[in-house]
Order: sequence, then C-alpha cells, then structure tokens
Amino acid sequence: MLGPQVWSSVRQGLSRSLSRNVGGWASREGKKVDIAGIYPPVTTPFTATAEVDYGKLEENLHKLGTFPFRGFVVQGSNGEFPFLTSSERLEVVSRVRQAMPKNRLLLAGSGCESTQATVEMTVSMAQVGADAAMVVTPCYYRGRMSSAALIHHYTKVADLSPIPVVLYSVPANTGLDLPVDAVVTLSQHPNIVGMKDSGGDVTRIGLIVHKTRKQDFQVLAGSAGFLMASYALGAVGGVCALANVLGAQVCQLERLCCTGQWEDAQKLQHRLIEPNAAVSQWQRGRGVAGGGQTVSSLEQDPGLAPGPTQSPPFRKSFERTSQCGNSL
Repeated sequence: MLGPQVWSSVRQGLSRSLSRNVGGWASREGKKVDIAGIYPPVTTPFTATAEVDYGKLEENLHKLGTFPFRGFVVQGSNGEFPFLTSSERLEVVSRVRQAMPKNRLLLAGSGCESTQATVEMTVSMAQVGADAAMVVTPCYYRGRMSSAALIHHYTKVADLSPIPVVLYSVPANTGLDLPVDAVVTLSQHPNIVGMKDSGGDVTRIGLIVHKTRKQDFQVLAGSAGFLMASYALGAVGGVCALANVLGAQVCQLERLCCTGQWEDAQKLQHRLIEPNAAVSQWQRGRGVAGGGQTVSSLEQDPGLAPGPTQSPPFRKSFERTSQCGNSL
C-alpha cells in the first residue's frame, strides 16, 4: 500500500510537476517538456559475484558524457532492470545522477507490473534525481492488457507522478505493443510528454506522430536501425543502444537529419545498420556473430566497461538463483 508519507510526497510533487525546471529545460505554459535528442540506454555492469558494479557504472558515465547526448536512459531493457532489486534500481539512478553532466536529462525506467508499484517506484526515482520516468507496459497478464486497461494504468501513474512520464513500448521483450488508440488518448494527458517506441514499425511511428500532432507529443525511436526513417516521419530523437558504442556517429546522424542533409544521413544510416544489428544480437545474448569488424570500421570507443555479466541477459538472474540455492 502507498503509505501516508508516500502519498504526501506524490501530492506535493504533482503540484510542482508542470512548473519545475526539468534537467535545466523549463516547460512553458501550454508546452510539455522537450525531450528531443539522442539518449544511450545505459547498461548495468555487474561484478563476478553478480552485484552491481557502481565503480564501472560511474566510469562508463564519465566516458559517455563526452558525447553531445541530450541525456541518458537508465533502467531500460539495456539496463537489465528486471534482474535488480528495488533498492538497486534506485541506487543506480542516484549514482547516474551524481556522475552525469548536470545539464543532461535523466530518463529512468520506473515500470512495474502493478499501477501502485509503478507509482511508488516513479516517486522514489524522482526523489533520487530522475528528470522523467520511462514506463514500460505491464505485461505478465498481457491477455488482459486492453487499451482501456493500459489507459487506466498510465493515467493513474501520470496523475500521481511528480515528474513527466514517457510511455515505453518494447514488444520484443513484453510481447505487447502499446495500441495506437491508447497512445492517442494518453497523449492528451498534460504529464505524459512522449513515447519510446522500440517495435521497429516505422509505419506505426508515423501514424502515432500524425495522430498526436496537436498534443505536443514527442516520439523517440527505440533503435539506431530505424533512426533516420523515424526522423523523416516526425520523431524527435532516439534511445539507441548503438550510442553506447558509436556515440559520435549516432549524434552525427541526428544532426544530419535535423538539418535536412538527407543524402548524407542516408549514407551514414546505411553504415550503421550492420553495427546496430550486431549490438542487437549481443543484447539478446547471441553474441556479435562477426559484427566486431563492422563496429571497429567505424572507429568506436572501446573503453566502456561492461563487467563479466554483460553477455547473456539472463546470466545475472541465473547466478543469483544459483547463489540462493547454494545458501539453502
């Protein structure tokens, strides 16, 4: 249950949510907070004993901070949030906030399976430094996740969130696409500022942009693989795993699209397709399958420290299960 102190914090935060300066960008009256730009989804490094390696996390943030990103996303799929405890999730957000440049925006994944848990996590993440909450679709009971159910869930979260909310649809992991009609309805909420769509369907992205064009609703592409196409259809940026490896090139693609240099953008997008596929394979735990040479040919910075559990995304969960079994 939400205790009295949490409810008090929610109410106080909500009264400030639309007037506060978020990450240095104040929302003007009638305008939602601007989230346009490129965000790397920050990975969560682990130690050999399956604990979060906060030292490597901070080291990675300092390196990523040298690129002209708009901000950072933490506790998304790339951050393996399902394998972290609630306290670890909050500690990661706090450490990232402390380590990242002060003029960058911090989007924190606060989604949980229940509305109440999501509200509590969102409030807590706001308290430790998140500028906006990225809320993934609840999916365990996906068969019951109708448009009406999802609208109710996100509306309640947005009503009680002290920070702006970004919808997050990642059907490859949840088995659930946030329906377009639900997105259109939710785009009218004053505290829902946009959406990260990782489905890869650019027709859907274009339709969402078109149907929400009067609501100041901002769409972020969920991959560098369809970043240019998304920009061409009206998206305002991207949360791109490839930016962790090829930050300069992904930011260059953003600049080319935003300045209308479409021919050069197309050439660069073509060059990024194979490295992006390699990163996507690595995310799914299948290895890069020869993608290393493709990435190297684009002169990436190899200096990020992933930690020993960066390979199969289920490895940390497996190790913790083994540790618990050994302790019985």
